[in-house]
Amino acid sequence: MPALAELDLPFLDWTDEAFKGDEFHERMETLAAEDWLAGSEPGWIFVLDREAASHFLRSKAVVFPSAVVAQAFGINDGPLADAIRKNIISIEGADHGRLRNLVNPSFTPRAADRWREVAREHLAEIFAPLEGGGEHEFVGTVAKRYPSMTIASVVGAPVEDAPRLHNWATWFQRQFDPAAIMAHRDEIEAAIVEFTEYATALIEAKRDDPGEDLISTLLTATHEGDRLSDDECLNLIMNVLAGGVDTTQAQLAHGIRLFARYPEQWERIRSDPQLIPRAVEELLRFEPITPFTARMTTEEVVFREVAFPANTVLMISTFVGNRDTETYDEPFTFDVTADRGKAKPMTFGAGIHNCLGASLARAELQEALTYLAPRMPNLELTGDPVYESVAGVYGLEELPIRFG
Repeated sequence: MPALAELDLPFLDWTDEAFKGDEFHERMETLAAEDWLAGSEPGWIFVLDREAASHFLRSKAVVFPSAVVAQAFGINDGPLADAIRKNIISIEGADHGRLRNLVNPSFTPRAADRWREVAREHLAEIFAPLEGGGEHEFVGTVAKRYPSMTIASVVGAPVEDAPRLHNWATWFQRQFDPAAIMAHRDEIEAAIVEFTEYATALIEAKRDDPGEDLISTLLTATHEGDRLSDDECLNLIMNVLAGGVDTTQAQLAHGIRLFARYPEQWERIRSDPQLIPRAVEELLRFEPITPFTARMTTEEVVFREVAFPANTVLMISTFVGNRDTETYDEPFTFDVTADRGKAKPMTFGAGIHNCLGASLARAELQEALTYLAPRMPNLELTGDPVYESVAGVYGLEELPIRFG
């Protein structure tokens, strides 16, 4: 049985500035055809196979490594260290199960459906200046505003505070990017401190005057007589903000990019809105905005006769998992009419740390396509999209389009 260090693995430079867009697709598809593992700096191992990805995401011998990685970069105390340690994705075992039992009812598909009308109202407000068509930069005019306004409504914050929530969420997400931690620790920690003060006041206001929002719901959530502490409630709201703003922004922007690139697919959902739920699943599958998700072994793990030592950092490729040829027919084709069966995209993860807000994200994306498709005929690109890095949330900085 070979040890991991004895394997002659292909190398993946995932920090390469050119590693995005079509170049990203081509390199990943070539690499996955060569081997199911790849090496990288700083000694992390990429998992390039759906079966293996599913195994490691569900294994009880792995954890999300954010706290360990942060400590490796000297983040041992302070606001950032506290936020990472208290993030639900960093919490394991019985403590994680307890939190999930308390909050899961607030994140079911039925719970997400309650916010569809609000999402439509925000879309109408955002889209009003674009009525009639023309040339627009989609990220700044629509994609960036929509999820932050929706999340403001969901958590019970004033909608006029959406730009502040978006700014904080952008900084929170950088806690998962080691390069950003080193370069922008002060800005990340400032955002955490500012949001903590803001959310603490909001929690107190909801305690005195509860509503139908998420904070009010979490404050009263119970499971077998247990309740969330104020600190747990605050950190969960921070998690919702960090995980539910620029992620949905990125997925929607990539969706519009794909539909502009494949106009026949856009016309299909314009002519048949019943295809939209399937279309959302297809864009989640084809261009996952979390193309890699990290895990770390807590003990030696043997899989496919390879021994993975304890403390091995694994970068699990949901991108490759979503293109598995044994799972999907024609997986390299973007097709909103394709019957992908019951195999869901791996974009939201798997196992105990599957994305808490997946149902809300799906609802927001479905409502966005339902609203935008009939109002944006003849959608096309007017220039090259400006891609962000795949090392984190894989979004777009700019998406120039024309319609109407």
